[in-house]
Amino acid sequence: MTRRIDAYSLRLFVSTARAGSIVRGAALEHIAPSALSRRIADLEHAFGTPLFVRSPRGIALTDAGRLVLARGQRIDDDLQALVREVQIEGDEVRGTVRLYANMSAVIGFLPERLQAFIARYPRVQVSLHEEDTRDVIRACLDDRADVGVGVATPVPAGLDAWRFATDPLQVVLPAGHALARRKTVGFAEVLAHPLVGVHQGGALDRSLHERAETLQKPFAPTVSVSSFDAVCRMVEAGLGIAVIPQSAASAYAGSPRFVRRPLDEGWAARELHLYALRKTPRLRSVAALVEALRG
Repeated sequence: MTRRIDAYSLRLFVSTARAGSIVRGAALEHIAPSALSRRIADLEHAFGTPLFVRSPRGIALTDAGRLVLARGQRIDDDLQALVREVQIEGDEVRGTVRLYANMSAVIGFLPERLQAFIARYPRVQVSLHEEDTRDVIRACLDDRADVGVGVATPVPAGLDAWRFATDPLQVVLPAGHALARRKTVGFAEVLAHPLVGVHQGGALDRSLHERAETLQKPFAPTVSVSSFDAVCRMVEAGLGIAVIPQSAASAYAGSPRFVRRPLDEGWAARELHLYALRKTPRLRSVAALVEALRG
């Protein structure tokens, strides 16, 4: 006898498998971890076999889980495409918009803009994912993201782009540092001091390595961390100085324990852009979000 497979539970399973964690999957889907666990248990009961191997170290897919993930991704994509097609026919702006954004956009610009957007369009849900700019672009090209926000970059074929915000790079120093007396700081001067890096392999990290190479100097952070708040904590502790976007510096280095100085380089005048796969017609919910976010 064929058991009923719940499409929502299948979507939760796909998100959890991608996230690699019940807790992270629940956060992505805005559901309590306990409720998500029950949904997945019901799905395993419907299939008659475990889909995850659970251990104190986390979860891993079983062979059956890998099969369900591959097929479930296609089913979920088809269902979301159906939802988008139906939405085009409706009169009200509604639905879920998949928004992928880089770290500085999430920290510095999106909270207030999203709050205003949701207040205006209460029937639209925004599913926000934080990714590096490179992955934001890829998600838009793969149609996993309806809208992306990342560092301005040449637009690949098939993508539309709009200005989102200006977010220049700044040098964050501990109070009392020798460079704190300067009004601006050049990158060569920055490289002469111990450094704190952020998100190895990310867009900012790659850019700083490339700029250092043009100066024939190494970009070799004493310590690298994965978030801007951790960078500022390391700077505060005296482990080095850092180059980060103004948005992050304003959020995490605004106390008297820090000094912030503009990075005196033409390439430091960094811009963020919106990206979206070129579509005609574009969903009204997606078009509304693009219009609300454009700088």
